[in-house]
Amino acid sequence: MPTERPGVPRMVIAAMSVLVLVVTGFAWRSVDDLRSNIATAGRLGLGGGSDGAVDILMVGTDSRTDAHGNALTQSELDSLRAGDEVASNTDTIVLIRVPNDGSSATAISIPRDAYVEVPGIGKSKINAAYGATKENKRLELVEQGVSDKDADSQSTEAGREALIESVADLTGVTVDHYAEVGLLGFVLLTDAVGGVNVCLNAPVDEPLSGANFPGGEQTLSGADALSFVRQRHDLPRGDLDRIVRQQVFMASLVRSVLSAKTLSNPSKLSQLSSAVQRSVVLDSDWDIIQFATRLQDLAGGKVKFETIPAVDINGVTDYGESIVEVDPDAVKTYVEGLLDGSADEQDSAPTTDAPTVDPSSVTVDVANDSGIDGLANGVAASLGSLGYTSGSVGNYEGSSVSTTTIQAADPDSDAARSVATALGGLEVASDDTLPRDTVRVVLASDYSGPGADGSTTSPTTSSPTTEETLASSAGESPAPPIDAGSAGPACVN
Repeated sequence: MPTERPGVPRMVIAAMSVLVLVVTGFAWRSVDDLRSNIATAGRLGLGGGSDGAVDILMVGTDSRTDAHGNALTQSELDSLRAGDEVASNTDTIVLIRVPNDGSSATAISIPRDAYVEVPGIGKSKINAAYGATKENKRLELVEQGVSDKDADSQSTEAGREALIESVADLTGVTVDHYAEVGLLGFVLLTDAVGGVNVCLNAPVDEPLSGANFPGGEQTLSGADALSFVRQRHDLPRGDLDRIVRQQVFMASLVRSVLSAKTLSNPSKLSQLSSAVQRSVVLDSDWDIIQFATRLQDLAGGKVKFETIPAVDINGVTDYGESIVEVDPDAVKTYVEGLLDGSADEQDSAPTTDAPTVDPSSVTVDVANDSGIDGLANGVAASLGSLGYTSGSVGNYEGSSVSTTTIQAADPDSDAARSVATALGGLEVASDDTLPRDTVRVVLASDYSGPGADGSTTSPTTSSPTTEETLASSAGESPAPPIDAGSAGPACVN
């Protein structure tokens, strides 16, 4: 059977097991040796943020060793279809926020090809921050006469720091703790709970990942589970649709671990604990057992999954490299909107629900008052690819504006707020001449959000599903996020 290119797709599922550790760790507090047997990493420059929540960076690595440096057996490698090439890219990157009282958890996926500023390197795919920094540092240390073992250890630390800083710069969130897991952990955790329920909209047969499944709901474990979350070929939006697969799988895995059948079963808890000990690396300052006691009352419905907004999922650099283009300002606005609710709950302050409108129910007119040719078309295309209904597109005929503005009959409506946030957090003004289901974007020369450079988020070949909209939506989600509290798995492509 063909195998997928090593170093790219397999790591996208490796880190999923850490989420279970984070949101269900209290299940292991009765296991005496858990704390002493978890691998740790130090000196990562973490913490310092006092925003009412614990922010955890979860990453996956394509490691041929376990968390303690022990080589995997050949049978384990064969079951993972790991291939021979060893890479250090981190293709699964998830930022998790847990309020200080442990009342909820929000997991935010970052596409591996997101094109960001990486310290010491410049603009790069975010999944290369770890690996490229590590290799540069390793070569530098070896040239200085440092032993291979020490060079590997020190360069790994540098790679982790670079990734942590890159994520913090992109999202505006201070990372408090770090969790890293190898590919083996995913299989061990999935098998420990007896498999995970998933649902496909239609049958799939994709040989590169080994995904060969009927449509409908089914239970997957081991290599089959790996194939389900590895597939990116033959999906409308490639890696972003694979992120949706990961999210629904994680939601189902969390439901399984939180179920009474798991928590009341000493054998399953022992398997889960063993999986964590073999596969997970945590920062050395994180007392996971103490942290886990805060999560005792966490219910599945309080565990949600989101994805940062993308400007262009089919972007290309000047030298021809495929990337996912992101707008850091829009990402910060989006993340702040997702996380503010949980932080506010800490302070018992009133909260307002994020808009949950169906984008197809909102017609968006785009009017250009910037003097920049093609700007309105670029912005309209970006909004259209997110599912909004395109209205009129052309030059603005009203009084000239100096600041880009959203106009709506009701400036406080979910439709207006959704569009405003999708374009980077714009101001909304009232215009009672507009129909209530129509929003107008008036573009001034200050506009720098999605579509500003003529790029757009590429539309799918069919109307986006809720999950597809989540994975590419900008700003606050126009559709409900995936959560672990639903009765069963969401059906996906």
